[in-house]
Parts: sequence; C-alpha cells; structure tokens
Amino acid sequence: MKKTEKNGAEIFIECLLKEGVDTVFGFPGGAVLPIYDALYDAPLKHILVRHEQGAVHMADGYARANGRPGVVIVTSGPGATNTVTGIATAYMDSIPMVVFTGQVPTALIGNDAFQEADIVGITRPCTKHNYLVKDIKDLQRIIKEAFFIATTGRPGPVLVDMPKDVLTAKVEFDYPEKVELDSYQPTYKGHPGQIQKAVSLILASKRPVVYAGGGVVLSNASDDLRAVVEKLGIPTTTTLMGLGAFPGTHPLFMGMLGMHGTFSANMAVTNTDCLIAIGARFDDRVTGKIDEFAPYADIIHIDIDPTSISKNVKVDVPIVGDVKVVLKDMLKALPAQKAISAFKKETEEWLAQVDAWAKTHKLSYKQEEGGKIKPQMVIEKLYHATKGDAIITTEVGQNQMWAAQFFKYDKPRTFITSGGLGTMGFGFPAAIGAQLAFPGKTVVDIAGDGSIQMNIQELATAVQYKLPVKVFILNNMVLGMVRQWQEFFYNKRYSHTCMSVQPDFVKLAEAYGAVGLCARTPAEVEPVIKEALKVKDKPVLVDFKVDPFEDVYPMVPAGQPLNKMLLV
Repeated sequence: MKKTEKNGAEIFIECLLKEGVDTVFGFPGGAVLPIYDALYDAPLKHILVRHEQGAVHMADGYARANGRPGVVIVTSGPGATNTVTGIATAYMDSIPMVVFTGQVPTALIGNDAFQEADIVGITRPCTKHNYLVKDIKDLQRIIKEAFFIATTGRPGPVLVDMPKDVLTAKVEFDYPEKVELDSYQPTYKGHPGQIQKAVSLILASKRPVVYAGGGVVLSNASDDLRAVVEKLGIPTTTTLMGLGAFPGTHPLFMGMLGMHGTFSANMAVTNTDCLIAIGARFDDRVTGKIDEFAPYADIIHIDIDPTSISKNVKVDVPIVGDVKVVLKDMLKALPAQKAISAFKKETEEWLAQVDAWAKTHKLSYKQEEGGKIKPQMVIEKLYHATKGDAIITTEVGQNQMWAAQFFKYDKPRTFITSGGLGTMGFGFPAAIGAQLAFPGKTVVDIAGDGSIQMNIQELATAVQYKLPVKVFILNNMVLGMVRQWQEFFYNKRYSHTCMSVQPDFVKLAEAYGAVGLCARTPAEVEPVIKEALKVKDKPVLVDFKVDPFEDVYPMVPAGQPLNKMLLV
C-alpha cells in the first residue's frame, strides 16, 4: 500500500512526535515558515522566545531538569548564529539537545543570499555532530540519527540545518525504526577485569575519596553511587556539575571541591591514596595545579567518553562505560561483608581526619544586624523557606558559587548551571525551561545584577506562558567575581567592573507584567522570600541589595594546588 506523501515541514513535525517530543522552543523567520505553518495544527507546545539564545538555554534547562532532549527551532542567518553561545554551553556540559535551523534554498547556498550563514561550519567545533540536509529523502533518517546521537553515549547538542526547499519538497513518510552508524558505537558496559582491579585498589587503600561529576547525573546513576559509597563508607565530593548526584545533607558528603570548594574536600583530595573519579573530567577549576593534584593517589576513572580518560590527569585504572552500568557491576563485584568491615576499620582514622577538616573550616559568613545583606544569607534563607525542595538555576560568577555552597542539593537535576562554558545570561532562560519541564515545582534563578541583564527580555516569555519562575538578584552593583579577582590579584584596580547605572528592577518587572520585590536590609530578606514563593501564576523578580565587597571563600588562586586555599 502506498504511503501518503508529505512535505518536509509536515515530515519534520511527524518525526518530532515519533521521538516523543512535546515541547519545542523557537522563533519564526522566513526560512522556517513552512515549519511554522505545520506547527499551527500540530499537537506540540511551542514556546515563543524573545531571542534565539534564550531558546537554546531554555531547551538546555528543560533537558537538564528532566533528562529528555531539548528541541529548538530557529530561522537561518542571524537566527541560527544567535544559537551558538547556547549550543556551546550545552556542548561543554554534555547536555542532550537537537537544534533545527532554517537555511536558504539549496540553489542559493554559497551565494551570500539574504540571511544565509554557514551554521554547519560555525558550529562544527561546539556540536557533537551536525548535518546539512540536501535532499528531502534524507530528512527522516537524519532527524532519527540526530536524536540518537544527542541522547546516547556522552550526550551533547546536534544541529540539523534544513534548506527551505527541502521543507517544501514532498516524499513518503517512513520514519526509520532504528539507527545504524558503524562509526558511532558507544561502550556502555565496563571491562570486568578493570572493574575488579578498581575494587581491589579501593579495598587496599586507607584514605579513599569518591569524586563524582555531572556524568552521574546525566546517566541517572545517583542511587547507584549512593549504594556504593554507603556500602564502603567512603567520603565523597562532587564537582559543580555533580551537585545533587550525592545527597548534600549526607554525613559522607564533603561538599564541592575545586577553586571554590570546601576546605575538607580539597584537603581530602590532596591527601587521598585512592581517588575514584566517576563521570567527571578533571577540568582546571577542579584540579588546580595539575602537578600537585591528588599527588599520593592511585586514580580510578569511570567515564563513557574514552577521550576524557587521561586527558588532563593520568589515571591508573581506566574504566570506559556508562556510569550507571559500571557502578551496578562494581557493587556486584564487592566482596563479602567481612572484607568490607575490615576495610572500614582501616579507614576509620581517615574519616576522623576528614571530619576534623570539616569542623576546622566550615563555610561561613558574618551577617551584622544593621549591616548590608550578605548574599550567603539570602541562599540559606531560601533553602530553609523551600526545605530544599526546589530546582535552582544560576547565572555565572559569585552568585553561582554561593548557590553551590549554601544550598544543599539532595536530589539530582535540582542544580542547573553553566559549568564548562560559564555563560552569563544562562540561568533565567534555563529556569524557564526547567519550569516547563516541572510546572508544579518551585524554580529559582540565583542571579547577579550583571548577568540577569543579558537575557532579561525573556521575562516576556515567562509572563506570556504564566510561568512562576523566581529570579533572586544578588545585587552588588558590580561584576562581582571579576571585581574579586581585581581585589586579590590586581591591587584593587577596579577597571570597568562597577555597574552603578542599572534599571529599577522592581519597575522593570512590573513593566513586563511580572511581580517586582526588593529587600534592602537583613530583616526584609525572609519576608520577601516568603512573599515571592507565594506567587503561582507569573514570574517574580526580587532585587536583594547585598554587600558589594563580599567575596567567595574558600578560593584557590589560579595555578595553585588545592591545599593552598585563601580562607575567610
């Protein structure tokens, strides 16, 4: 029986539905008009953004919150190029996403046509893979492959560039059942011999540390990580991206490690004799001076991406495989309880030392009753007001670090931040995406007054779709983290970091149709937070006037080892 012919735009919609997509983020334009015409009758929720960068960050936040791939539709030329920062953000943090860009008709490609840009060439360095669809007959296969590549192995963004004539051409709809790519075969199961080596190395150690990264969250392996850690009683730290992978209130959790990590985590990693790295990539903000990173340790590294292993730090036992699968196999490979009890006895002194480090230098700040609001206090009050049951997104800088330090994340996918690229303007649109993924959840973007202005136009999007996203601006009227570096390392020469001219954020929120609130004194913080959390049908923007000279501690200066922290 002959199948019905459909045009490329109709096929595009059918392919999304076959992939289980229910929400897309986009902005229309000439090259994608056939798609938008097909969307008119489609059973898809389309979120009309105010800037294409916002669309990609929303899709990113959506994907981080619920684990499903984010989907973006934009037009050609500037519409496509406006997505690059968002794509690079997702690429650095391994976030599954498919970005569909319109393109000028195939006959005009290379002729400098109106709104033409070589987006495939532009995004080649920051996508997991990308495609230019030259023939309508290839469209269905390419879309199937795009979703497969984005969501398997080490996840990442895939871009599909679609010329306008491909979207209007017709072909039979016949969506492929499966994908066959000989050159792309991710390894999910770890080598049994390597897993056994790792178990033996752990049990022979006296000062073990688990160092978990965002890969644990991405592979939905948090329960498996907790099972291994509790079985062996090993102190655990996470990267910024790994927050929530292990419960933040757990007695074995030391907090985050790295440049702004806790004293206990950084000291433990420096002195460990066995470092178990799980779904982490040893980036520079974690390692500090590489020559002095975990200098006494045998290092085990579990990661699905073989190119990440021994890339920055040489490891002793590499295990290539999906974190969830490997941890399950590791749990099975552990010996009888008698051997584990003996191991725990051997590590008692180490646990006591870690505990002593935690008590010696706790994360702290001093809030004076009549003084300026301390930003750490805002985070703590928010944590208590929500009882930790919230999804927190962040911008980048001091606000990001305080959110990482002073809010305890007990569940995965509740801390959403731009870790690898460090993209200012990420947090607010990402919060919108997370809110759409979980309409009933409390979603709060912790922002700075500098970064919030980079995508503040998306307030209109949040108002249009009645999304009760909360934005807490820690307003110090400076580019805080850059100012901190100028204070520490540039003799307090505050070159172009003062932002004394800024909008009245309360009036700005109201102009968009949102709720605007402000807290100027410590006594106002708690009531304002409670008032903000009550609003359920529109976004709320809260301006907290905080101490402009508060710094983030601990801090490991660039190029220094982890144990050379600047402390309060």
